[in-house]
Amino acid sequence: MSLLVYTENITLSFFTSMLSDFAFILIPSFVFVIATLIKLIIHWRKHGFDINYSLAYGHMPSGHTAFVTSLATTIGILEGWHSPIFGLAFCFAVLVILDALRLRVWMGEHAMYINRLIAKLNLDETEFPHLKERIGHKPEEVVVGALLGISVAPLLLWILLQ
Repeated sequence: MSLLVYTENITLSFFTSMLSDFAFILIPSFVFVIATLIKLIIHWRKHGFDINYSLAYGHMPSGHTAFVTSLATTIGILEGWHSPIFGLAFCFAVLVILDALRLRVWMGEHAMYINRLIAKLNLDETEFPHLKERIGHKPEEVVVGALLGISVAPLLLWILLQ
């Protein structure tokens, strides 16, 4: 075996080893990007292009849910479904999903009432700017985000470990 072939094999081996070591970061991050792109495309088709929309909370699909479910799925596949780290990832996913479904919806309802008060009292909008009222998720947006994370993570893991 020539030195060049040997060096290429070491470099390729190192690179694939490094990718698999960072699968817990790379896969959820890539799934989040996919969810954000899907959200942008859906918004673009309905309302026109708006880059600020990609940074907004809420709407279809839930990028946070896709992120945490892909993280838990990746950990479950690589570390085992009965491992303590999978249990931790699962609990983390449940907390994030509940936050998207409940807490942020309640925050949006509070924003709606505050906006109504500001309008009713004729307060200056420069001093009291309009608050975003849609920051939580509908259940179907969370379900689609979860399905995206759970289904794409094994596919990306398979590609990454080839």
